[in-house]
Amino acid sequence: MLTNNQALTNNEALKGMVLRATDGEIGSVDDLYFDDQSWTIRYLTVETGSWLSGRKVLISPHSILQTDAKAGRIDVSLTRKQIENAPHIDTHRPVSRQHELEYASYYGYANYWDGPSYIPVLAPGFVTEQPPANPADAHLRSTHAVSGYHIDAMDGDIGHVARFLIDDVSWQIRYLEVATRNWWPGKKVLLSPAWIERVSWEESKVFVALTRQTIETCPEYIDSLPLTREYENKVYFHYGHPPYWVEEEKARSARA
Repeated sequence: MLTNNQALTNNEALKGMVLRATDGEIGSVDDLYFDDQSWTIRYLTVETGSWLSGRKVLISPHSILQTDAKAGRIDVSLTRKQIENAPHIDTHRPVSRQHELEYASYYGYANYWDGPSYIPVLAPGFVTEQPPANPADAHLRSTHAVSGYHIDAMDGDIGHVARFLIDDVSWQIRYLEVATRNWWPGKKVLLSPAWIERVSWEESKVFVALTRQTIETCPEYIDSLPLTREYENKVYFHYGHPPYWVEEEKARSARA
């Protein structure tokens, strides 16, 4: 759901949105790939249907002009021919850094992992288990695959990842929406990726540096209501962390 004062939407709402090039439609969003260091969406996987004989293509947020949630459409600054001639990437297999280099070179994009904006947002000491065999390979994960991962607090399990709330301007994952129905029936809470200590991809678990009681007493997230800045402030105040927009403003001022 879009907020009334910012551009946050969830990955399930993005799935199925129509992608429109400058000269016509190209398909619909099938999945989202994020890198597990900064928790930023790097690619949209697009199902092209009969146009490219069922071939899936990757679209970088660099090419997105606007996201129109009401119309269910995402406009990109690419032509159908550009997309058709892009390097083929098998989305059924892990996307390697070599594939990304070919993709970026074709479209003329800078490598995000070399840029000043590539700043991990995770907690100090964060570790990601099961590293790639080749250190040069990317740390890309599918939102579809990570949905359902168990969330472990410092003193036990609290639920599982239900969805991701994404800023469709910066394409950062701002929150993990956590369903706690096996613990507190029906309640959902939001957790920032910045509070993650580690992720075990092998065990399908996310470990956060918070106690169960702290999470239990967090303001409940009701996904049928607009996500307001007032509610976000309450969440950050509850957890005792400065809001992400304050931290980002400090970072921008430091670089100025």
